[in-house]
Amino acid sequence: MINDNEKKADVSGSFHPTSTYNNLYDKSEHGNLEYPVSVYQIDLDQHNSRSIRWHWHEEMEILLIGSGYAKVTTDDEEQILTPGQGFILNQNVMHSIHSVEDKKCSYYSLVFHPDFLFGYTSSYLRTNFLHPMQSFSVLKTMLMEEQNAWHKSMLNILNKILSVNLTKSFGYEMVTKGYLCQFWATLLNRLLQVNIPATPNISMNEQRVKQAMLYIRLHHAEAVSLEDIADSISVSKSECCRCFKSTIQMTPFEYLMKYRIFEASKQILDDRDSKHSIADLALSVGFNSISYFNKLFKRYLNCTPTEYRERVANSSNVVEMDPFAIPLF
Repeated sequence: MINDNEKKADVSGSFHPTSTYNNLYDKSEHGNLEYPVSVYQIDLDQHNSRSIRWHWHEEMEILLIGSGYAKVTTDDEEQILTPGQGFILNQNVMHSIHSVEDKKCSYYSLVFHPDFLFGYTSSYLRTNFLHPMQSFSVLKTMLMEEQNAWHKSMLNILNKILSVNLTKSFGYEMVTKGYLCQFWATLLNRLLQVNIPATPNISMNEQRVKQAMLYIRLHHAEAVSLEDIADSISVSKSECCRCFKSTIQMTPFEYLMKYRIFEASKQILDDRDSKHSIADLALSVGFNSISYFNKLFKRYLNCTPTEYRERVANSSNVVEMDPFAIPLF
């Protein structure tokens, strides 16, 4: 694990929940085009719900648990992570993360785009070393444990990557690329040697739910029906409900309601001095009934919209009031 001195490295501004996890499909820049790598220190206790909501992104993400226990959920898997363990999430895998039993949990997250290693044009390296990983036939997610010798070697490399990116010593970008290439080669070489059961590409259920989530994000303020959501992914209403239940354990309607409350709390946080009425706020996110809006707001955030607005106005810690922590699952 990273030692105490390395943990004290200056990482101010390295984690902004509202810029990092603000979309279902996370289009935020992790690093930049020249250096598409970011390292985050994440304390789930800073969030109201101690969770990172459902999202996915084009980058690969590798987690390293520092303290506490984290549960990572994908469309077909739940994995409890303990201190010292690492977890690899391949590109475009939809996932959520939250602490177990509402206890404190902190972890490091390395997010990087494979194009940093293989370039942006067709090449021998992309064909032979990137494409096999992107097919999901080799890897979708993977747990890394120190008790396993080859896992331990990768965890050692991961710690080095985290360390150089937290301290940002001269040339850390080049050093990081070298370590990432070493990590990638070690991982792929081992995976191709062992007899791994074939895993499908991202499941049809997940693909449909992702598309429906994006539809809800774009149209949540309108009069959206179950039929509208089902039509957006070209399935029947019953099949739409089955996909949602199978993937994120809730109905499309439940997700729509939570997303509307999420957007309402976001509006309050973004405009702390707003004089708009609660009725206007409810209408702006698709609620025609103010009483129903108040009821759901209190169910999901344990306070009314008015109380939440007062807390935001009086809070000096924006992270604590961050609506992006609302668990949409």
